[in-house]
Amino acid sequence: MKGFPVNAITFAAMLATPAVADDLDMKAAADLFAKSDCITCHAIDKKMVGPTFKDVAAKYRGDKGAEDRLVGKVIKGGSGVWGTAAELPHPNMKEEDIRTLVQWILVQ
Repeated sequence: MKGFPVNAITFAAMLATPAVADDLDMKAAADLFAKSDCITCHAIDKKMVGPTFKDVAAKYRGDKGAEDRLVGKVIKGGSGVWGTAAELPHPNMKEEDIRTLVQWILVQ
């Protein structure tokens, strides 16, 4: 995977996990993640600026409204849930792409 940052390689390796949503295209999610700026602050299991995706999934496991709230947070930005670091807003990112990423995060 020449040219991909280390956490993108880790992300791709996680595609083989058995805990995936039946209707979620994991390859599409991996491609979105690798091309997005999310990779700057987040990784699957390595703490960076923002929380790990595994921590996010654990925090919201069983929360039926989490997907919609997290999609809104990625679009609008926010802070305070994971400390002082802010989730930067992503108003120009397609909501469909954000939803795909959030769904993937929640099945980690």
